[in-house]
Amino acid sequence: LLGLAAHEAGLLKEPLNLLELEKLAAHLDIQFITQAGQPTKIILNRHDVTEKIRTEEVGALASTVAVIPSLRDALLKRQKDFAQVPGLVADGRDMGTVVFPNAPAKIYLTASAEARAARRVKQLQGMGVNVKIDTILADLQSRDKRDMERTIAPLKPAVDAFLVDSSDLDIDQVFNMLVDYINNQQAEI
Repeated sequence: LLGLAAHEAGLLKEPLNLLELEKLAAHLDIQFITQAGQPTKIILNRHDVTEKIRTEEVGALASTVAVIPSLRDALLKRQKDFAQVPGLVADGRDMGTVVFPNAPAKIYLTASAEARAARRVKQLQGMGVNVKIDTILADLQSRDKRDMERTIAPLKPAVDAFLVDSSDLDIDQVFNMLVDYINNQQAEI
């Protein structure tokens, strides 16, 4: 237009920001601290980020970032480093298919979007956050669609995963099912 060259500063910054993100992901100082009967604490660069990392915004961002191959690769090595004797319980949408495909026991825990939205609303309200179930449900459905349709590591159960639909189960029922499954898996090893 007008015979002038065009320049968008953002186009220069985005690749640089991606390079910085890749470096950051490869060198994250992150710890997961577990104590019996207590929720896992997440420590990032010596700061407790447990509450901040469990927000809806971070969940949506994780799903959005998961489509960037170079960032996924940088994080993959870090995730694999968490495996240790005697074992690891890894929670994530591609733990059994990408991060730990050779794990001796894989569980694909699912629930309807409606059940997950109701649980999340209850959890957030318990933390004093005022949310609407319609908003949470729409966000979950959008994230599910994005994760299932991404070309890199789409959301799906591992072929050898134990499938558990917890839509109509309470936490004790799910826990007992999983303990039985793990005990049976260990008996077979």
